[in-house]
Amino acid sequence: MKRGCIIWLIVGVIFALIVFGIISWGTKAYNHMVTMQEGVTSQWGNVETQYQRRADLIPNFVNTVKGAANFEQETLTKVIEARAKATQVTIDPTKMTAENLQQFQQAQTELSSALSRLMVVVEQYPELKATQNYRDLQVALEGTENRISVERRKFNEVAQTLNTYIKRFPQNVIAGMFGFTAKPYFEAMPGAEKAPEVKF
Repeated sequence: MKRGCIIWLIVGVIFALIVFGIISWGTKAYNHMVTMQEGVTSQWGNVETQYQRRADLIPNFVNTVKGAANFEQETLTKVIEARAKATQVTIDPTKMTAENLQQFQQAQTELSSALSRLMVVVEQYPELKATQNYRDLQVALEGTENRISVERRKFNEVAQTLNTYIKRFPQNVIAGMFGFTAKPYFEAMPGAEKAPEVKF
């Protein structure tokens, strides 16, 4: 073989190895992004499950409270309306944006506020608070609120893992080519940093 042919053969082999290495790395990076994206989607399902659990408990809670004589109908109506609004706001986790997550969080916060007001009003009805059904539902709601907090924290963790990975170079090139986007985080609502004022 001529020396020129050998050099071109070596260059061709090196080029083929480089191309193979790039394709291999790109495939591995893409597959890793798909796995993390599915982790975010799965965790979002866990968040929604806990919010749905709370929404499912509320009608029983409202019906239990309704049984109290002369209970404020306006408070119950606000809880029912807030629940209806909260269950209407849904998010496709593959198309999640900061704006639609904020809308979702706002609707859930309004429901939490309505429930809090209901709990305050219930304090005026000791006979209602003494019933076993009310106590069981209150415990179930409190447990669900804790589960919601845990699942939201876990969602933020998996979203952060995905976001960090797809923003790093050179993965950001693959992410851009295949449409992987950063996911928003659950954040505290404005004013949450202020301690509530307690008056006696």
